Amino acid sequence: MTPSLPLLAVTALLTGLPGVPAPGVSPVGDVVEHVAGHAAGTYWTPQRMAGAVPIGLLGGLQKITTGRPGAPSVLPPDAPSGSVLPPVARTALPPVAHAALLPAAGAVLAPGQAARRSTGTATTSTADKTSRTARTRQAAAMPPATTTGTRWAAGGSVTRTTGRVFLTLNGVDFSCSASAVRSANRDLVVTAGHCVKDGAGDWAENWTFVPGYDDGRQPYGAFPARRMFVAGPWSRSGNDDYDVGMVAVDDLDDQHLTDLVGGQPIAFDPPRARRTYGFGFPADPPYDGERLLYCAGVPHADPQRQTRDQGLRCDLTAGASGGPWLSGFDPASGRGTLTSVSSFKYSNDHRTMYGPYFGSAVRDLFRTAERA
Repeated sequence: MTPSLPLLAVTALLTGLPGVPAPGVSPVGDVVEHVAGHAAGTYWTPQRMAGAVPIGLLGGLQKITTGRPGAPSVLPPDAPSGSVLPPVARTALPPVAHAALLPAAGAVLAPGQAARRSTGTATTSTADKTSRTARTRQAAAMPPATTTGTRWAAGGSVTRTTGRVFLTLNGVDFSCSASAVRSANRDLVVTAGHCVKDGAGDWAENWTFVPGYDDGRQPYGAFPARRMFVAGPWSRSGNDDYDVGMVAVDDLDDQHLTDLVGGQPIAFDPPRARRTYGFGFPADPPYDGERLLYCAGVPHADPQRQTRDQGLRCDLTAGASGGPWLSGFDPASGRGTLTSVSSFKYSNDHRTMYGPYFGSAVRDLFRTAERA
């Protein structure tokens, strides 16, 4: 496995002069880099992808859990074969109430004017029915703005920029979620730190991003990692406030990742408590990792005060780790701004997902990774 060091240390070693940057190396802040070993082109077969274990989200009762790969989340022996996704929640407009518009006594109806029903309810014209049906269908097609877990069926950019990650740690194949983002190199993927490096432990191998994944289909291909980045506090101690990983991927057929699928913009020091949509590919029951799901709501501060993270009511399970949290999200276009990623759950609260706050450390991470 290729050794890794903080970028400042790497710079000093390459130049032989402490503190003198090497050509082409632009370290920003406390960032640790790893040159990825390329996965063999035949490694990620459909069978291996199907057998990848979702990296877990839970651990000790009061301990913050980042889903360390050393304690993978696996299907229980008595789990039913094949997970069934919940139906897409739909919201219909209520029936339109029509006022009783009775003609005055002795009034003469104009030619073509619709006669009123004896019950006092206005007769509904064909145009009214058509308009009401169109409004009802439009409302039913719009995804809920608040949900703890619903399949995303509205399409848009998010279905292309979000994907599954497949990786190997300590000889075990795992799966996570991630998002393509706009960047200078047009090749950058953002995910959770524990989907890139096991805290103070090993870096992932065979790391591959599959944007637009859907029921085994890979409409845009698979992009292997070439350089991987995490913040220093994550690499040294697995500090959950810094559970963010960024990966520069190889081109595919001479095409950059975001030239092919687009990328969500990323923001730093965003306002807290803004409505947020969190996406991912949960793979523990009742989900199976084959479809994109989302949660939506207004995040809140960590009530246990063990992190600076924000919590979002969310029932997504293991495998959703690293999935993007998008603020200012437009369901019609599928575009928003990346302000966090799914990181962990407390084991005494399975219904709240926590994500790290994108402050100055994540900004430094991005500024370094986008130049790779």
